[in-house]
Amino acid sequence: MDPAPTHPVKHPPQIYRLRTPNSPTSPKICRDVVALLLQTTGHGELVDTARLLVSELVTNVGLHTTSLDVRLEAVVRHDRVRVSVYDDELRAAPAARPSPLDAEAEHGRGLLLLSELAQEWGVGRGNEPLALGKQVWFELR
Repeated sequence: MDPAPTHPVKHPPQIYRLRTPNSPTSPKICRDVVALLLQTTGHGELVDTARLLVSELVTNVGLHTTSLDVRLEAVVRHDRVRVSVYDDELRAAPAARPSPLDAEAEHGRGLLLLSELAQEWGVGRGNEPLALGKQVWFELR
Protein backbone atom coordinates (compact mmCIF):
# COMPACT_ATOMS: atom_id res chain seq x y z
CA MET A 1 0.00 0.00 0.00
CA ASP A 2 1.30 3.45 -0.95
CA PRO A 3 1.68 6.02 1.82
CA ALA A 4 -0.67 9.02 1.84
CA PRO A 5 0.62 12.06 -0.07
CA THR A 6 2.54 14.54 2.08
CA HIS A 7 1.19 17.60 0.25
CA PRO A 8 -2.41 18.76 0.09
CA VAL A 9 -4.43 17.77 -2.95
CA LYS A 10 -4.75 20.73 -5.33
CA HIS A 11 -8.22 21.26 -6.71
CA PRO A 12 -8.80 23.36 -9.81
CA PRO A 13 -10.48 26.71 -9.20
CA GLN A 14 -14.25 26.90 -9.46
CA ILE A 15 -15.27 29.69 -11.84
CA TYR A 16 -18.72 31.26 -11.74
CA ARG A 17 -20.00 33.96 -14.08
CA LEU A 18 -23.05 36.21 -14.00
CA ARG A 19 -24.27 38.83 -16.49
CA THR A 20 -26.94 41.32 -15.45
CA PRO A 21 -28.39 44.41 -17.06
CA ASN A 22 -26.83 47.62 -15.77
CA SER A 23 -29.81 48.60 -13.63
CA PRO A 24 -30.54 49.76 -10.08
CA THR A 25 -31.18 46.14 -9.02
CA SER A 26 -27.80 44.86 -10.25
CA PRO A 27 -25.81 45.58 -7.06
CA LYS A 28 -28.23 43.58 -4.90
CA ILE A 29 -28.43 40.70 -7.35
CA CYS A 30 -24.64 40.48 -7.68
CA ARG A 31 -23.90 40.74 -3.95
CA ASP A 32 -26.58 38.16 -3.08
CA VAL A 33 -25.22 35.71 -5.66
CA VAL A 34 -21.66 36.14 -4.36
CA ALA A 35 -22.82 35.73 -0.75
CA LEU A 36 -24.65 32.49 -1.57
CA LEU A 37 -21.68 31.23 -3.56
CA LEU A 38 -19.24 31.89 -0.70
CA GLN A 39 -21.53 30.30 1.90
CA THR A 40 -22.00 27.23 -0.29
CA THR A 41 -18.29 26.79 -1.01
CA GLY A 42 -17.18 27.06 2.62
CA HIS A 43 -16.01 30.68 2.62
CA GLY A 44 -18.68 32.05 4.95
CA GLU A 45 -16.16 34.21 6.82
CA LEU A 46 -15.65 36.28 3.64
CA VAL A 47 -19.33 36.98 2.95
CA ASP A 48 -19.74 40.37 4.63
CA THR A 49 -16.62 41.87 3.09
CA ALA A 50 -17.36 40.39 -0.34
CA ARG A 51 -20.95 41.71 -0.28
CA LEU A 52 -19.74 45.23 0.49
CA LEU A 53 -17.03 45.24 -2.17
CA VAL A 54 -19.23 43.68 -4.87
CA SER A 55 -21.93 46.23 -4.12
CA GLU A 56 -19.44 49.10 -4.46
CA LEU A 57 -18.00 47.85 -7.75
CA VAL A 58 -21.33 47.09 -9.40
CA THR A 59 -22.79 50.40 -8.19
CA ASN A 60 -19.82 52.18 -9.78
CA VAL A 61 -20.65 50.62 -13.14
CA GLY A 62 -24.16 52.08 -12.87
CA LEU A 63 -22.95 55.50 -11.71
CA HIS A 64 -19.92 56.02 -13.92
CA THR A 65 -20.48 54.14 -17.18
CA THR A 66 -22.95 53.80 -20.01
CA SER A 67 -22.39 50.04 -20.18
CA LEU A 68 -25.57 48.09 -20.87
CA ASP A 69 -24.37 45.05 -18.91
CA VAL A 70 -22.48 44.25 -15.74
CA ARG A 71 -20.46 41.04 -15.83
CA LEU A 72 -19.26 39.41 -12.65
CA GLU A 73 -16.80 36.56 -12.36
CA ALA A 74 -15.92 34.79 -9.12
CA VAL A 75 -12.97 32.40 -9.00
CA VAL A 76 -13.15 30.29 -5.86
CA ARG A 77 -10.13 28.38 -4.60
CA HIS A 78 -9.75 26.46 -1.36
CA ASP A 79 -7.92 29.37 0.31
CA ARG A 80 -9.22 32.49 -1.45
CA VAL A 81 -11.74 34.05 -3.79
CA ARG A 82 -11.19 36.56 -6.57
CA VAL A 83 -14.12 38.61 -7.83
CA SER A 84 -13.97 40.67 -11.01
CA VAL A 85 -16.59 43.14 -12.22
CA TYR A 86 -16.54 44.04 -15.92
CA ASP A 87 -18.23 46.77 -17.92
CA ASP A 88 -18.13 47.81 -21.58
CA GLU A 89 -17.10 51.42 -21.00
CA LEU A 90 -14.36 52.77 -23.22
CA ARG A 91 -13.16 55.32 -20.69
CA ALA A 92 -10.03 54.61 -18.70
CA ALA A 93 -10.12 52.44 -15.62
CA PRO A 94 -9.88 54.15 -12.22
CA ALA A 95 -6.51 55.01 -10.76
CA ALA A 96 -4.89 52.12 -8.93
CA ARG A 97 -4.28 54.24 -5.83
CA PRO A 98 -7.27 55.93 -4.21
CA SER A 99 -6.79 59.44 -2.94
CA PRO A 100 -7.68 60.47 0.62
CA LEU A 101 -11.33 61.40 0.96
CA ASP A 102 -13.21 64.09 2.72
CA ALA A 103 -14.98 62.49 5.71
CA GLU A 104 -18.19 64.26 4.66
CA ALA A 105 -18.09 63.03 1.04
CA GLU A 106 -21.10 61.00 -0.07
CA HIS A 107 -19.35 59.31 -3.02
CA GLY A 108 -15.90 58.00 -3.88
CA ARG A 109 -15.34 55.50 -1.11
CA GLY A 110 -15.36 52.37 -3.30
CA LEU A 111 -11.66 52.30 -4.17
CA LEU A 112 -10.72 53.28 -0.63
CA LEU A 113 -12.77 50.35 0.68
CA LEU A 114 -11.02 48.05 -1.79
CA SER A 115 -7.61 49.19 -0.64
CA GLU A 116 -8.54 48.73 3.03
CA LEU A 117 -10.51 45.46 2.93
CA ALA A 118 -9.15 43.37 0.05
CA GLN A 119 -5.86 41.50 0.32
CA GLU A 120 -5.21 42.41 -3.33
CA TRP A 121 -7.08 44.40 -5.97
CA GLY A 122 -6.52 45.97 -9.32
CA VAL A 123 -7.91 47.29 -12.56
CA GLY A 124 -7.40 46.22 -16.14
CA ARG A 125 -8.95 45.60 -19.52
CA GLY A 126 -11.81 43.21 -20.07
CA ASN A 127 -10.90 39.54 -20.25
CA GLU A 128 -12.61 38.67 -23.54
CA PRO A 129 -10.49 39.02 -26.71
CA LEU A 130 -12.77 41.60 -28.34
CA ALA A 131 -13.98 43.24 -25.13
CA LEU A 132 -13.71 47.01 -25.08
CA GLY A 133 -14.33 47.60 -21.41
CA LYS A 134 -12.48 47.28 -18.16
CA GLN A 135 -12.43 45.17 -15.07
CA VAL A 136 -11.97 45.96 -11.41
CA TRP A 137 -11.13 42.96 -9.26
CA PHE A 138 -10.39 42.08 -5.67
CA GLU A 139 -9.13 39.05 -3.81
CA LEU A 140 -10.08 37.92 -0.32
CA ARG A 141 -8.38 35.20 1.71
